[in-house]
Amino acid sequence: MNYQIPLQTIEEVQADLVKRFTHFSNPKDRYRYLIDMGKQLQQLDDSFLTEENRIHGCQSQVWIHIDEHEGRLFMQARSDAAIVSGLIALLLRVYNGRTPQEVATAPLEFLGKIGLLQQLSPNRSTGLYHMIKRIQSEGQKRLSA
Repeated sequence: MNYQIPLQTIEEVQADLVKRFTHFSNPKDRYRYLIDMGKQLQQLDDSFLTEENRIHGCQSQVWIHIDEHEGRLFMQARSDAAIVSGLIALLLRVYNGRTPQEVATAPLEFLGKIGLLQQLSPNRSTGLYHMIKRIQSEGQKRLSA
């Protein structure tokens, strides 16, 4: 796993994502960009495709493996769907390498600002919600430990 600590704050990463996505006026271009992000996901080893790592509530297959290293949470994920892979890549860009406190409390208004949520199908929105809930609950769990 790549234990790289982010150089930017969560707010800076989110502002950058908003800038990148709002650069495209055409919703199809936003989706293409999202799918390209998903193609760059670090491959999740097959050994992590377990029931414990699976995100329930997603229409497609999604697994997220979360590892703690020196007080920070590092994540790898995989999905069998292109757009969902992009959504995961988007979330990992925000959450990966953060402290449990940051993961548990990161504001997510940027998701509304990038202009994707409005176009997501209800099933994908539900899946995104479950991925966020899972990641944030990991942060919360480690704060309580």
